[in-house]
Amino acid sequence: MIFKSSRRNIKFYTSPMILLGALGILLSTLVILSIRNINREKEYMSEILLEKGATIIRSFESGARTGMMRMMLGRDHTQSLIEEIAQQPGIIYMVVVDKDGHILAGNNKDKIGSRFIDESEINILDPTTDEKWRLTKTASGRRVFEVYRYYRPFQRWHHNWCDVGSRNSCMPWQGRGKSVRRGFWMNKQLNQERIVFVGLDPSPFEAGRREDIRNTILISSAMLLLGFAGFLSLFWAQNYKIASRMLQDTSAFANEVVTHLPIGLIATDRDGNVEFLNGAAEKITEVSLSEAKGKSPEVVFPSLWNPVKDDLEEGKTVVEREIECEFRGRQNVPLSVSGTRIVNEQGELVGHVVLFRDLGEVRKLQEEIRRSEKLAALGRLAAGVAHEIRNPLSSIKGFATFFKGRFEDGTDEKKAAEVMINEVERLNRVIGELLEFARPSELKKRQVDINEVLEHSLRLIKEDVKSKGIKLRYEKNSETLPVLVDPDRFFQVLLNLYLNAIEAMDKGGALEVRAMAVDGMGVRVEISDTGKGIEPGAIHKIFDPYFTTKSKGTGLGLAIVHKIVEAHGGDIRVSSKPGSGTTFYITIPSS
Repeated sequence: MIFKSSRRNIKFYTSPMILLGALGILLSTLVILSIRNINREKEYMSEILLEKGATIIRSFESGARTGMMRMMLGRDHTQSLIEEIAQQPGIIYMVVVDKDGHILAGNNKDKIGSRFIDESEINILDPTTDEKWRLTKTASGRRVFEVYRYYRPFQRWHHNWCDVGSRNSCMPWQGRGKSVRRGFWMNKQLNQERIVFVGLDPSPFEAGRREDIRNTILISSAMLLLGFAGFLSLFWAQNYKIASRMLQDTSAFANEVVTHLPIGLIATDRDGNVEFLNGAAEKITEVSLSEAKGKSPEVVFPSLWNPVKDDLEEGKTVVEREIECEFRGRQNVPLSVSGTRIVNEQGELVGHVVLFRDLGEVRKLQEEIRRSEKLAALGRLAAGVAHEIRNPLSSIKGFATFFKGRFEDGTDEKKAAEVMINEVERLNRVIGELLEFARPSELKKRQVDINEVLEHSLRLIKEDVKSKGIKLRYEKNSETLPVLVDPDRFFQVLLNLYLNAIEAMDKGGALEVRAMAVDGMGVRVEISDTGKGIEPGAIHKIFDPYFTTKSKGTGLGLAIVHKIVEAHGGDIRVSSKPGSGTTFYITIPSS
């Protein structure tokens, strides 16, 4: 039991007004804390979406500046750029309007020239050169987080009307009529007559916010119920026997409530030893109540308790403090910790209570958003850079081949030409991987047995394994394991992981491949090697583009693997221990 009744046989009476006042204070405190927490989550959501919208606008303006020459040659670069950006996940729409609210360019070509927003509403929004935001709805009723500001791709410009035939007089924007297009002139006047609007999907953040609100309400309700139960037991207690019975009932009720809380709870007794753990606390810390009860929390949960110990002993309340903890081999577990001391009606210390929740899923969501934004920008940049480099590479290789044929075998000149040819071919392979990474994954899925896919892929590396003295271990699963995949793209994933494992085992070793069904998840493929392993500081970066631990690696192989697995709706994870080897876990849905 967390709470224990006094053994003194004393009759007492308490004023109902005092109890109601105390209950009102508790309720007010919980309401204030809940409102603060909800407002903080709303501000956090707004900051992230505003920053995302600002990044999209700045990227759009950078693309507009980069494409200025194309625009002068008559290509509708701005409209194409908007359509490309608007296809990214999380973007509902993107438009550029004039001072009257008419659409000049947008992701929907059919609406160009129509009114997007009233002039009076523009005055209310009061756009500036800095990004602003508002929450609005589309015509279909969908909620939108809208970021807007003046559109400023160049330092000084304004719009005018020009004839299509006068290609040197203006830069075209969008056709209107048969012979007139809207364009831009370079001018000395600062343009503040165009506004760019980006509509973002706030639903992922709102879902997370609703979950936090639900947890906050649940915690507050539980705390309120505990306080109310305690006050109610005092209010109706007339003597020792009645008070004892009511307190026992209240304690049982309190234990039942905190046991099923979705967050971890640790309570200590008067001596500072662990008195109670709920189910969520046992799951997060991987320590059972029987192991921890009667022991000091500094010994059982040092990484959790020590950061808040001093504040609790001084009587301070800890509210939503984020710390990194370690529990039985699990390192860097992010927790949000709150705690306070418990005192009785005489002001005597009864113990401490600490509430904590795992922030792992929140951090994971944040990391996925950052990664998606980074990969989207990198993909667009990669496609443009690769296209521009490949053409001159062909010319360089041609000249190098020409010069190679003009020199005799064994001469330094011919060797130099061969080096040039080899380096051009290596650079061309790097560009090929770059384009593969930037290109959207087009899958031709069909139902196949994963056992057949694995057998075929392992035949392709049989000679490589044998030449390096590596033992290949594969035992076909006796069950049929159907998966819905693009066999060619999935071969690419497997071969990439096989070759990485072979390179990690220069002095021989063992490569083990196995497949199994996973309830509710699909089929899991595990690829293990006994190579040199991956350092702990690098393991969370291996799927990032251009990160590599190889002297001649491009850093795109595992990034492409990750992209293909995600395109299949699957998941890929890795575990490794330096000097002992590495294991990749690929989970693919069955249908």
